[in-house]
Amino acid sequence: MAESLPIATREAPARRRILDTAYDLFSRRGIRAVGIDEVVERAGVAKATLYRHFPSKEALALAFLVRREQLWTKRWVEAEARKRGATAEEQLLAIFDLFDEWFRRDDFEACSFVNVLLEFNDLDHPLGRASADHLANIRTVVRTLAEEARLRDPDAFARSWHILMKGSIVQAAEGDREAARRAQSMARSLIAEYRSPG
Repeated sequence: MAESLPIATREAPARRRILDTAYDLFSRRGIRAVGIDEVVERAGVAKATLYRHFPSKEALALAFLVRREQLWTKRWVEAEARKRGATAEEQLLAIFDLFDEWFRRDDFEACSFVNVLLEFNDLDHPLGRASADHLANIRTVVRTLAEEARLRDPDAFARSWHILMKGSIVQAAEGDREAARRAQSMARSLIAEYRSPG
């Protein structure tokens, strides 16, 4: 979801404009393909203003990943899934209902965390490490729902579930608009496999 949703913060208008611009560009095209000059021009700020708020492009990219987690992981995936399901199992399955809607949008941009992780391909690089950490936070959301659903081995379940999430995103990026529905069907079997007896 590339749309820049408003964040209720006291950040300076220039900083917010820069980050909103970077969010839009980075989520659609990646980090390396976007230059600072393009961010400056689109945000309508001086380069010195950008560097006052973000001392480097890396700092801006790290702030983008934090914002992505706020908007995508917490305010969209987690919050919407919880709204759509009456039980933790239903909330888990609702993730793929959300994905189905997302995959059919014209502005579907895939997973920024995976994209940046692959773009930098190095867990020792700050952006590679941050991407992996944000992906781990998604698994934490899933693990929490698994615990609430009283599924066995919530950590192993979350890792398997996350494979379905990431796989469906890649499949959708290949043009398969039914990827979320396919993943949801497999997800039902995964829940049944991890459901505690009795």
